[in-house]
Amino acid sequence: MTNKKELPVIEVRDLNISFSTDHGRLHAVRGVNFELYKGEVLAIVGESGSGKSVSAKAIMGILPPNGRIEDGEILYGGEDLTQISEEEFHRIRGKKVGMIFQDPLSSLNPIMRIGKQITEAILINGNKLKEMYRELIAPEVIALSNEKTKVAAKIDRSAFELHKLAETHKASHQALKAKYGEDKDGLKVALDKLRADYASAKATHKELVKSTKAATKLVQKELKAELKVAKKAAKVEVATHARTLKKDYIEQVTPLKLRLKQTSNRETKKAIKTEINVIKTAYIDKTRLTKTVAKQMAVQVMEEVGIPNAARRYKQFPFEFSGGMRQRIVIAIALIQNPDILICDEPTTALDVTIQAQILELILKLKRERELSVIFITHDLGVVANMADRVAVMYAGKIVEYGKADEIFYDPRHPYTWALLSSIPDVDSKERLEAIPGTPPNLVYPPQGDAFALRSKYAMAVDFIEEAPVFKISETHYAQTWLLDERAPKVEMPKIVSERIRISLEKAGKKDGK
Repeated sequence: MTNKKELPVIEVRDLNISFSTDHGRLHAVRGVNFELYKGEVLAIVGESGSGKSVSAKAIMGILPPNGRIEDGEILYGGEDLTQISEEEFHRIRGKKVGMIFQDPLSSLNPIMRIGKQITEAILINGNKLKEMYRELIAPEVIALSNEKTKVAAKIDRSAFELHKLAETHKASHQALKAKYGEDKDGLKVALDKLRADYASAKATHKELVKSTKAATKLVQKELKAELKVAKKAAKVEVATHARTLKKDYIEQVTPLKLRLKQTSNRETKKAIKTEINVIKTAYIDKTRLTKTVAKQMAVQVMEEVGIPNAARRYKQFPFEFSGGMRQRIVIAIALIQNPDILICDEPTTALDVTIQAQILELILKLKRERELSVIFITHDLGVVANMADRVAVMYAGKIVEYGKADEIFYDPRHPYTWALLSSIPDVDSKERLEAIPGTPPNLVYPPQGDAFALRSKYAMAVDFIEEAPVFKISETHYAQTWLLDERAPKVEMPKIVSERIRISLEKAGKKDGK
């Protein structure tokens, strides 16, 4: 959706996600597309239930068990994250992509000291020799895991399609009964056809399972053989590296220990012992991450996110912190492994306005200092007005408007964007705030046409029949509404929105949104 020449760090293409519920299949994300570029803030804005957090969780690979990615791609580092295994996600999650979850109180363990919660992830991966071994065999492990994941996904997709067909036939069965009534012969013919169709689909699924397993058997055998060779070579390399480290350590320490035995001067002994301890610490640091070093890293990142007296507060529990401070702890947990991408899932929810401003300012400061790429998820357009580079407005599982922040705030085109802007409190505007009537649609039964039509006073007849295409307003600005069709009647945006834009432009010294 953009014309940028640089490559995005994350690109989401035609993402479709659904959930199995007691009431049927809920289509939470329906054909979402967006890109995130290095060093920018992309804000994803929309009401609760619009699919914002679900999209973020798909990027992190943490969808709940009843969720599935039905279609689409999430491209990161040349790989499609929808097709990789959990082993590969373990190398990405936290280390490359960090996430700040909403509601810090429920994100933190109430009976675990915050220092332990911050250092937990880095200590789990703290054995550097084991980490070296994992990195050496990673290509082979990932190749094998990805092959297994690909096969499982292919079989699972086929089984899911078969399940959907069964559900469709179940509904058709009832419809046919109503259609044929007393015509039992006609009903029997129609039902026999349904059964035959299902039997054929079931046979096709079984054949696919059989052929897929047969095709992957040889591939997996070769990959397992390669992994076995890689493990053997990695063990030798790690053992050699460990011996070299120990040899260097002994060579440095032995003469010092000899001098320590030979000297009787107290000051000299103290200096030699200090030197030995320095060498020992350096040796240990090369083999594993100690709790002491982990604590130093945690205290440093706590100070970075603005927690005063970090060294003392390291041992405190979450209940000893205010809401704003707890959110800073959650940010510290996300940053401790130094990720390149930070996903902020409504990080200012349940915080008062003053604390919200501090957290937003902190995220911007960290973005600049660490050169982070940020996806900022919120339901409030006002929150991201001064921090987003680009904005994606989501409604009912779709991105309905997408563009640079100035384009969304000074030249909005979709009625839903107008509605969001109309509902933001503003001290300068004298117009009355407008509530958005109704509720979002039930995505178990996605509406025909424009999902926002029932709630929009600008809806036309076509909005209830057919979904609008995505109209290109500029090289960076897109919107999905029939109002942009050349055949549509000319409609003015709400007076409250146009008045706010006028006031904002006057304050900024701009004209016509430029």
